[in-house]
Amino acid sequence: MHDSLRIVSVQIGQCRSYLKDGDPSKPWTSAIDKRVVDDAIDVGAMGLAGDEQADKKNHGGVDKAVLGYCQPHFSQWNQEFPEINWGPGAFGENLTLDGWLESDVCIGDVFECRGPESNPSDRDDRSAGKSDTKPSQGLRLQISQPREPCWKLSQRWGLPKLAVRVQQTRRTGWYFRVLNPGQVQAGATLHLIERPAPEFTIETANDILFAKPRDAEADLKLAACEPLSEAWKENLIRRNAKHVE
Repeated sequence: MHDSLRIVSVQIGQCRSYLKDGDPSKPWTSAIDKRVVDDAIDVGAMGLAGDEQADKKNHGGVDKAVLGYCQPHFSQWNQEFPEINWGPGAFGENLTLDGWLESDVCIGDVFECRGPESNPSDRDDRSAGKSDTKPSQGLRLQISQPREPCWKLSQRWGLPKLAVRVQQTRRTGWYFRVLNPGQVQAGATLHLIERPAPEFTIETANDILFAKPRDAEADLKLAACEPLSEAWKENLIRRNAKHVE
C-alpha cells in the first residue's frame, strides 16, 4: 500500500462554447477541455491559477477547487471506448493521479504536496544560505467529495452513455478543497498526512449516493461526515427527508 499519490499531469482550462448534439439552437459553455501545464502553477482556495468554471453553481468553489482523476482508469476506458484516445485531462481533471483509486482514498483525507516546485520559497531560502529559516507549510489538499459526472462530459466526447457509465463503474475521481495554498507541478507527490474518516472511502460514498433503492440510514451517516462537502451534505439530508415523507 502506498502512502502517496503521484501527480502524473496538471491541467487547466478556459471556458469555451459548444453546441449540444450539434444543434446551433442549443449552445452550452464549459471549461471541461483542459490543457497540460508543464511548469509549476499556483493553487489557491478557488483552485489552480488560470482554471475556469462556466457553471459556478455546480462546479468550482472552495469544496470543489481541484478535480483529481486516476490514470489507471484510462486503460479501462480505452477498452470500452477505443474510438477515443483517453489520457490526462480527458475527464476535465486538474490533476491526473497514480497510486490510489476510489476504493483507497477517503473523504477528509489530507495530502501535502512534495516535490518539484511544491514549496519554492523554501528552496529560495536555502539557496540564499538562510539555514535558520523554518520551512513554511506547502500546498495541502483535502478530499471533499466524489466527482458527479454530468451530461457535459458525455457531450464533450459525443458518447451519450459516458456519464452513466462513470456512475456505474464508480470510476468518478474526486474533488479536493485547498487547506493551504501553494504550487503544484507534474512529478510531485501528494503525501497522506491525515485520515479523519476511514470508514468513508470515495467508493463507499459513491455507493451511497447511487444506491437503488436508497438507504436512508446510510445517507444520514455520510451526511454527518464533517469533512464532506456542504453540497453533498445538503443533498443527502434533503433526499432523506423526502424518503421519510
